[in-house]
Amino acid sequence: MSKRIILLLSALTTSILASAAVQASEPLKALGQGEGQLDIIAWPGYIERGETDKNYDWVTGFEEQTGCKVNVKTAGTSDEMVSLMSKGGYDLVTASGDASLRLVAGKRVQPINLGLIPNWNKVDPRLQNAPWHTVNGVHYGTPYQWGPNVLMYSTQVFKEPPTSWNVLFEEQTLADGKSNKGRVQAYDGPIYIADAALYLKAHQPELGIEDPFLLNETQYNSALDLLRQQHSLIHRYWHDVTVQMNDFKNEGVVAASAWPYQVNALMVEKAAIASVVPSEGATGWADTTMLHAEAKHPNCAYKWMDWTLQDKLQGDLAAWFGSVPAVPSACKGNELLGAEGCKTNGFDNFEKIAFWKTPQADGGKYVPYSRWTQDYIAIMGGR
Repeated sequence: MSKRIILLLSALTTSILASAAVQASEPLKALGQGEGQLDIIAWPGYIERGETDKNYDWVTGFEEQTGCKVNVKTAGTSDEMVSLMSKGGYDLVTASGDASLRLVAGKRVQPINLGLIPNWNKVDPRLQNAPWHTVNGVHYGTPYQWGPNVLMYSTQVFKEPPTSWNVLFEEQTLADGKSNKGRVQAYDGPIYIADAALYLKAHQPELGIEDPFLLNETQYNSALDLLRQQHSLIHRYWHDVTVQMNDFKNEGVVAASAWPYQVNALMVEKAAIASVVPSEGATGWADTTMLHAEAKHPNCAYKWMDWTLQDKLQGDLAAWFGSVPAVPSACKGNELLGAEGCKTNGFDNFEKIAFWKTPQADGGKYVPYSRWTQDYIAIMGGR
């Protein structure tokens, strides 16, 4: 059994059993002295200290001001984040919506005392009470960034931007006269089933799909059929951003689902790359910084959560990752982001994005996430 499959199964098992394992602590009542260290699980590119580009550094200043040394463990999927948080040893995680509620339900994260986060009032009102981090009026984290999953493509092959996700789902001859078979990629995570469902929502309206994360048996099976069809086209199911970027540069990959981060990084390298949100729309992510139920460095963690809501950090991060700030005031006056940066990154498209969330059974009405995990592992294995 591969390491990836073991990891996915581990995440599934821990998410089911976690509710009986850990009791979330009460929110911190007052800030104390920093503990000198902070351990964070984050998406690649989310926490920079200027090592790649000295212009992008929001860690050094924090460490100098607080005395809290930041250690970062990157994770490529939400299931990996859930697994790492379940094992413990971390203070914070930048969780997307398909992980955040699992962490809450499993009591792996604790409620947040917003009174200890002065910059909270800067947070976009659309995010302040978002259902992926607010449960029964209780907040379990602070918003970090948000954005769409984009279609990244080679401008050498596509002289005009592709208008549909069909370049990933349907075998076809591309503009260079060659088939897309073996030249496209899909995301290595069960939540990608929602991307197939979103595509079917547009192209098979008779299925009646309203929410790509809430699928009945018929809708779900149709999505699986599409993904099985896609399997023969796939060069690689990606989860490592560095590997994906290399595949575009050296392995002949010409189109894939991606994050804006990879697009930005490749464009900095002068690669012939661009991205688009096709006509069917896109799934997306709204990430939340969440505090582990048994965090060893809670004071440093609270200091970091407040630090991340500053205008400059939010704007610099959005420029680096290609995301949208959780703090709207960060859209103005940021040299790296530019005057139109937030608009370019999709600030006005909030209502058009199907944000990641953990599929729920709702009394058996919909297919639960446990099935998504098992079935997507099988599909990636060619079954």
